[in-house]
Amino acid sequence: MCLAYSGQWYAAKVKTVIFAEYHMRAYNQISGKNVQRIEALSDGVFAIALTLLVLDVRVPIREHIVYEKDLVVEFSRLTPKLLTYLLSFMTLGIFWTAHSSQFHYIEKSDRNFNWLNLSFLLFVTVIPFTTAFLSEFISFRFAVAVYWLNLFLLGIMLRRILNYAYKHDYFKSDMHEKAEIRKALVRRGNSAQSLYAIGALLCFISTYLSIAVLIIIQLYFVLAFPKSQSGVVPKNR
Repeated sequence: MCLAYSGQWYAAKVKTVIFAEYHMRAYNQISGKNVQRIEALSDGVFAIALTLLVLDVRVPIREHIVYEKDLVVEFSRLTPKLLTYLLSFMTLGIFWTAHSSQFHYIEKSDRNFNWLNLSFLLFVTVIPFTTAFLSEFISFRFAVAVYWLNLFLLGIMLRRILNYAYKHDYFKSDMHEKAEIRKALVRRGNSAQSLYAIGALLCFISTYLSIAVLIIIQLYFVLAFPKSQSGVVPKNR
């Protein structure tokens, strides 16, 4: 009798697990289908992160200012925060542009794709912290390493979003150059990450040199638009 009861209990348990797994699969198949919601959330997160950057730049305390030279001295002390603010503002702008460039070609998504994008946004929201950390400890190599790690993880997650969309055929159905466009986006990401790594390694010479080179790299990506940058001119833009 005990064996019969155990068999019934086990059969009921198996049915419960199968039922739960079926409904989980059904949920996974219907959730996360709206690409526009991903783009809207991403734009909002980037906007907030960009705004938070400036909050770390504080106006000098009025009571400490008596003469003109006092104000100049206090303003000069803001140099680390202003440099890192400029660096991170361009960084977020570059990654937002890269993200929007990818989603220009993507028309479908799923639950896993949503979470890949949320993981990317996780590292976007960390940028204000790593920026403040870098500005506060600008002469420390570890602070530069933490900031570079943030850039590296942003690049990794952006690549994973692109690869997932390509692998699952989430690109626009009327595109005829999917492989070429993916290669162009990957090539741009690889060049950026290589330059970031070089800039970060310069901290072993000087942290200020490292930050200056990172700023120059970001200025290059912001201002330089070579005609043959991607080697691909999509016909359906």
